[in-house]
Amino acid sequence: MSRAVGIDVGGTFTDFVAIDDGVVTVFKHLTTPADPSLGVLDGIVRFAHREKIPFPDIVRIIHGTTLVANSLIERRGARTALITTVGFRDVLEIGREARYDLYDLELERPEPLIPRPLRFEIGERVLADGTELEPLDEAEAVRLSRRLRELGVESVAVCLLHAYANPAHERRLGEIVAAEAPGIDITLSSDIAPEWREYERTSTAAANAFVRPLARKYLAHLEQGFRDLGAPDRLYVMMSQGGVTSARQAAEFAIQLVESGPAGGVSAAGFFGRRLGLHNLISFDMGGTTAKVSLIESGVPLQVPELEVARVARFKRGSGLPLKLPTIEMIEIGTGGGSIGHKGALGLLKVGPISAGADPGPACYGRGTAATVTDADLHLGYLNPDYFLGGSMELDAENAERALAQLGDEVGMSAEQCARGMFDIVNRQMALAMRTHVVERGHDPRRFTLVAFGGAGPVHAYEVARHLGIKRLICPPAAGVASALGFLVSPFSVDLAWTHLGRLGRVDWAPVVARLAEMEARAREMLKKGGADVSSADIEKRVDMRYVGQGYEVPVPLTQAELGPGIEAELRSSFNRLYRERFGTSLETAGVECVHWRLTARVESKQVSVTFPTSARGGALKSQRRTYFPELDDYVDCAVFDRYQLVADNDVKGPALIEERESTIVVGPSAVWRVDDLGNVLVSFAESHKPTPDNGNSRRGGRRT
Repeated sequence: MSRAVGIDVGGTFTDFVAIDDGVVTVFKHLTTPADPSLGVLDGIVRFAHREKIPFPDIVRIIHGTTLVANSLIERRGARTALITTVGFRDVLEIGREARYDLYDLELERPEPLIPRPLRFEIGERVLADGTELEPLDEAEAVRLSRRLRELGVESVAVCLLHAYANPAHERRLGEIVAAEAPGIDITLSSDIAPEWREYERTSTAAANAFVRPLARKYLAHLEQGFRDLGAPDRLYVMMSQGGVTSARQAAEFAIQLVESGPAGGVSAAGFFGRRLGLHNLISFDMGGTTAKVSLIESGVPLQVPELEVARVARFKRGSGLPLKLPTIEMIEIGTGGGSIGHKGALGLLKVGPISAGADPGPACYGRGTAATVTDADLHLGYLNPDYFLGGSMELDAENAERALAQLGDEVGMSAEQCARGMFDIVNRQMALAMRTHVVERGHDPRRFTLVAFGGAGPVHAYEVARHLGIKRLICPPAAGVASALGFLVSPFSVDLAWTHLGRLGRVDWAPVVARLAEMEARAREMLKKGGADVSSADIEKRVDMRYVGQGYEVPVPLTQAELGPGIEAELRSSFNRLYRERFGTSLETAGVECVHWRLTARVESKQVSVTFPTSARGGALKSQRRTYFPELDDYVDCAVFDRYQLVADNDVKGPALIEERESTIVVGPSAVWRVDDLGNVLVSFAESHKPTPDNGNSRRGGRRT
């Protein structure tokens, strides 16, 4: 037998998923924050022993890690320098000269990853069209290289003005640094982010240089550890854009791992949706600290060409470090199982974004005293205190009630009212954020299916769907390890981009056609180095377009067999349509220009089906429990089912609680549910089901009753 293993390193647990001939087994092991590789290697040994997996039978291991994200947040990376064009030394601090909060007089800005003493300038100049204005000062390049060595620099980012249009100076400078200061890691912006906007390109190159030595060492250590255990040398890594590549390739473009874990969860959501013939999905991953939401349209997770990390103000756009790299679009909401309830400035009940984390954790963990969403869930009957994490951890219901009562004293409510208020607030907050995100993309959330996972996702998904008017909810099996499973069903992929400005009617198509051909050849080569079979690669091309004078673009697919002036009318029509879908209007007579040309090469995973072993014997009903449902504004005796005893069957009327080791699925009285052949719990709402009147905009959470 041969197996594939997915490994996701989280803040508290490291998750393992193995697939053998389509059969899935899972395992959770405590993360070792000081050195995550220790938990990975110890965990896989324990997992293999429990499941009797010989290491030579493992055909591939796919890994997702928070290492890169944590390195940026904690500023724990290599001693890094920057070499840039004269006059651009301080671009990392100047940024866009925008304020992420207009009214904060003591605004805190993110510290650059590279301090000013390690930022250097060099004489050279390339114009925006790629023309050389001033040659590279090679004598100065030699002096700078030797200076870097004297300063003990471990890694250097090279980001020269307009290198996206002509990378010759960057490449030559890289050669000189490599010759004069061997051992220093070198990142060229033209390799990492060959697009315009100097601040974002410089920030991306600096971030890659900052994390790459750490990532390379970590991945090499893991590869050696797996070899020592007898596993084949087949370690792959999940990237932020939803694709997989080899560990060696990932180490070169380390910054692409910044959202590797969450990307796996979105891939899993898309996989289960496709197996059910559902292609328009909202992926909902709610954990202990935050909830992450992604949109999957026509079976493909939506991508964005840029993201922001290591924010000073976590949920305020513009307060972090911008990265110019393709990534699955995810919005982060400051509500999770550990979100703390508190008294707001107006004396009303508020929830989040501060979290109790894993230590001390929710009050029901027995160590903390602050009331959290998990405490409210327990108090309202959604969680079983004797079956949390499959019974390996007992919850303290009395301590949870004491914390809720203490919070109630502060806001003039009882413990019961606090629990109901907190549950209602977080659900409406998440529903409002989802609705805003989906509508901003030009869609109606009622036409989508909600896919819930994460430890807290299935607990809250029913109410979120009810607020949005969503008719269908999917709760995949093993919801708590969805990201690790997603790694195993994700494609190998490569995304490349090139900035080349051209107004429709004046586009010089010859260099565009030539460059796209070069990009395709490079992408195929990268796929091959990444371990994929390039003979089955799918190639997608697109161009980012905008109306002349605008600052940002809309991507338009390039589906034509031949590119040239003959397709410009079709491009204009497609752009106007997509712009109208996104913004509700279009400027039919305005000039249109092409800005960025993009190419994606993808090889789909061969893992086309999965099944989850059960011990189903038909005795799935465990007990009944008094549970509160907001739509009834009352408690009812609710049937409790053991998910592992469920079999595919006919529709069952809610309400119901379906317990598994990683989570609990809550089904309210307005829905029916059933289990399909894949082990998904499918929840369907009645046809009369409509969104709540305020569409998820809470006005009740702090009301005193």
